[in-house]
Amino acid sequence: MTPSARLSAAIEVFAEIEARRRPAAEVLKDWGLSHRFAGSGDRAAIAGLVYDALRRKSSSAWLMGEEGPRASLLGMLRRERGLDTAAIAALCNGGRYAPAPLTEAETAALAGDALTGAPAYVEGDYPQWLDPHLQRVFGDERAAEGAALASRAPLDLRVNTLAAERDEALAKLQHLDAAPTRWSPLGIRIRLAAQAKSPAIHAEPIFLKGQIEIQDEGSQLAALFADAKPGQQVVDLCAGAGGKTLALAAAMDNRGQIYATDLDKRRLAPIHARLERAGVRNVQVRTPTTRGVGGDGVADLVGRADLVMIDAPCTGTGAWRRNPDAKWRVRPGALAERIKEQAAVLERAAALAKPGGRIAYITCSVLPDENNDQARAFLTRHLDFSVEKPADVITALGERAYLFARAALISDEGLLMTPRRTDTDGFFVSMLRRQAS
Repeated sequence: MTPSARLSAAIEVFAEIEARRRPAAEVLKDWGLSHRFAGSGDRAAIAGLVYDALRRKSSSAWLMGEEGPRASLLGMLRRERGLDTAAIAALCNGGRYAPAPLTEAETAALAGDALTGAPAYVEGDYPQWLDPHLQRVFGDERAAEGAALASRAPLDLRVNTLAAERDEALAKLQHLDAAPTRWSPLGIRIRLAAQAKSPAIHAEPIFLKGQIEIQDEGSQLAALFADAKPGQQVVDLCAGAGGKTLALAAAMDNRGQIYATDLDKRRLAPIHARLERAGVRNVQVRTPTTRGVGGDGVADLVGRADLVMIDAPCTGTGAWRRNPDAKWRVRPGALAERIKEQAAVLERAAALAKPGGRIAYITCSVLPDENNDQARAFLTRHLDFSVEKPADVITALGERAYLFARAALISDEGLLMTPRRTDTDGFFVSMLRRQAS
């Protein structure tokens, strides 16, 4: 397919996403199935155009002076890809399979490329209803934080220390221009150009041997800050596919016991194969019907856990770089529902932590409603718990701790990572310790 044909296809896919409010991945898959002539490179390029347009949906509409699939794609080419008017006009040449030529209004809008007078939610490319929430945490910097959340994420990997060392893994991934991550001592980063296909990491021998896992650096740091020790009893309450479970097992050197569970047992399905591939031997996977009164799988562990990990259900605002369509589908009702779920899982965790035990409360959200507010409300309900000082928590980074403390947003309740501040996904971490008896 020509670049112009790819742009036309992206406009078509974007229109379907907007009209039916379907996840972008589903629409792209359906388009590929109905257009089998398109090769893998074509499909990847079209997906890149669509996702970039979703990233810059608000600012593109402001720039173009109108909303709609075509305006979104044209504005994105200017805002995200940096194409000038002539380059965009060359794509929109009106030829076979190409978009119609630029109108005079479109040409003038693209030549201006200005967001003068745009409100913060337009500059930051996030839903207007979230503006007060982001203002609470970021103040006048919320537009810049939102814009960073709209950027494309790199591909981050975590080295499985049960099977390899980072230098060894880096050497095996040099053909992908892999480099160490800034903060995580276990991380490897592969930066991706705007139109680049994601590398087939799952086919790499080093992945097949369980020596690396795909995991954002912020997620790696959250697991590192939990500070699980060999020999401890650990409960991962929202284990899902097991990303943080695997990180905890490596930190514990396969010693002690991790109980991985999730109220939605369907989310646990991938964890078994991942544990086997990584060589993890200290994890019990408990489905909600496995054990315990009430069927939650961990009722027999009350008061026994040294550490309870909560990778809490949340709006996922911190992961917008990876799921740009999700930010336009989230609604106030979803936020209210997540807040209820977070309070409930914190109550479950409180019952499991032994005297002197800790809860690692983690979200991939930047909203204070899901982060600081939840931690404060929990402490009000449980006077026998206190927050570990973030300055103490981040000592796990060693010599990197000082610079990290200056980069992250530190509060009384915990620490917040963001793409703009720490070049990671958005993650909040609060370490809550139960008073020793």
